[in-house]
Amino acid sequence: MSVLTLEELHSALSLRDLTDPAQGPHAVQLVVDSIRTALGAAWPYTAVWTRRDHPVVSLADNYDNLGYAAGAVTREARYTRYASEAEVLRSHTSAMIPPALRELADSDASDVLMICAGICYRRDSVDWQHTGTPHQLDLWRISRNVVLGEPELDDMIARLVDTVLPGQTYRTVPAVHPYTIHGRQIDVLLGDQWIEIGECGVAAPEVLRKAGLDDSWTGLAMGPGLDRLLMLRKGIRDIRLLRSADPRVAGQMLDLSPYRSVSTMPPVRRDLSVVVSAEADVSPEVLGDKVRDALGADADAAESLDVLGETTYDELPPAARERLQITPGQRNLLVRLVLRPVDRTLTDAEANELRDKVYRALHEGPVLELIG
Repeated sequence: MSVLTLEELHSALSLRDLTDPAQGPHAVQLVVDSIRTALGAAWPYTAVWTRRDHPVVSLADNYDNLGYAAGAVTREARYTRYASEAEVLRSHTSAMIPPALRELADSDASDVLMICAGICYRRDSVDWQHTGTPHQLDLWRISRNVVLGEPELDDMIARLVDTVLPGQTYRTVPAVHPYTIHGRQIDVLLGDQWIEIGECGVAAPEVLRKAGLDDSWTGLAMGPGLDRLLMLRKGIRDIRLLRSADPRVAGQMLDLSPYRSVSTMPPVRRDLSVVVSAEADVSPEVLGDKVRDALGADADAAESLDVLGETTYDELPPAARERLQITPGQRNLLVRLVLRPVDRTLTDAEANELRDKVYRALHEGPVLELIG
């Protein structure tokens, strides 16, 4: 198991949680407030519990107590950041739900809306709508006064979309989650593209029982992505803007009014020819995480990373094998890195320095091979 170093853990925990008012105001908080207000008005006899737990959570609450199988691929270190053998940086705000359910089981409450917002830690691809540190919101209504099922779930979905994205076309498609039954994915239409904004379902009975709630309890579970909701609400097409220090941008992250574009910096493209082993994981999530780690404080300069082509040892001409000094079983990847900080233009020297950092993080061969 790969465990974060103390330096890596400190770096992760030092990143600002945009949902936390104690760390400064941000429009993400207004999204959470609007949802809380709308659902509170819809369910006036439902108590509202708001949680803000520490992002280092037990492995059990992040996975086991939410119904994840022992062998679930998401548990692997390539997707989850382990703080120790028994603790992780939460990969979703759903990790706050098991302790909230246990608290409910020990209380006199009978109908509760749990609101859990916060930063999460994942390994994800590099593109305009993904980040390794997304902000998520978990909304669970748990009751023994009324039976909560799919009709109530439909109403909850409609209220969420109508509140945050009024007038937006949306759909739900079946999706499987270990902590729900009748699971759904919620998508909204952006131009001609469906964009996922979250997942939901009827709370899985086994999850409720495991927390000590008997079969008189039913529930609804919903987990929208706050970054995505805010971007769609304001018309933002670059997730990095949510954390921009540029005053022209940061000043617009304090309300829900439409985003007004500021000067767009020119992109810098660098193509990398890298050698990797046969078993190397070259999924967008793994490569994205390697790029962010390699760039460190400059991680936000990476706009996208795409694998343009892949060639095995046997497919390479002899001259290319010799040039790369590639060995049987290895592969040659052509990777395009696009660099574009949101607040400045990179010089060629700066771009090449960042390119070289990415190259060294991805390349497993003995020869440096850069293109353009």
